Amino acid sequence: MLLAIDVGNSNISVGLFAAKQDMKFLASMDTDQRKTADQICIDLIHIFQLYHYDLKDVTGAIFSSVVPPMNFMLNKALTRLLGKPPMMVGPGVKTGLNIRMEVHNQLGADLVANAVAALDKYPTPIIMIDMGTATTVSYISSHRSYEGGLMFPGVGVSLSALSNHTAQLPNISLQHPKALIGKNTEDCMRSGIIYGTAGMLDGIIDRICETMDETPTIVATGNTAPVIVRYCRNKVLYDKYLLMEGLYHIYEKNC
Repeated sequence: MLLAIDVGNSNISVGLFAAKQDMKFLASMDTDQRKTADQICIDLIHIFQLYHYDLKDVTGAIFSSVVPPMNFMLNKALTRLLGKPPMMVGPGVKTGLNIRMEVHNQLGADLVANAVAALDKYPTPIIMIDMGTATTVSYISSHRSYEGGLMFPGVGVSLSALSNHTAQLPNISLQHPKALIGKNTEDCMRSGIIYGTAGMLDGIIDRICETMDETPTIVATGNTAPVIVRYCRNKVLYDKYLLMEGLYHIYEKNC
């Protein structure tokens, strides 16, 4: 079995594969840069116990990370648990992705994994939306090249900024709005962030489409994507497992 892990700014995703497109579980835990290798080991042991799988059955591991301070401890923890070091997505790892950014290593490892899976699963060109701590819109051309993208604050960051920088606006949960026009403060905030983000994504998608001669596949992933994309006017496919499947493909390419 393959253990795939993605370290994001807010959450760490943990997935276990028995084979391609055979994911046994997808778990999540908080990103905490203060944790030692031993604490990370304990967290992973508990996750495997929760889903009734045995770490002894894991034959390899791969991880991607956008939080460099955690990389050493995670590498150490996985080596301790599995008896051999994991593969880390980064320089020297074959992805098969043609990156046309000015500085290749500025592209996050999570976006690389997303793009690898998107190219395997969907027809090009592709507009790929990753909705995590930041929302990133990427463009993959019909030549199967990662051309670049746009980045702006994620839904959670925007909500937090709105609450923390105002005296009377409360912290609210991300839920589907009751109606477009809110009738109280919380409903107004909820409608604003959800319809506002959906409208912003539609505007960006439309502008990208204006530069293209073909109709793109539009795919979204990330924690807040399922709440937002249903309010977009463009047809946006939600793919919960895109990143994990990308890590699986990268591991295969290097083994």
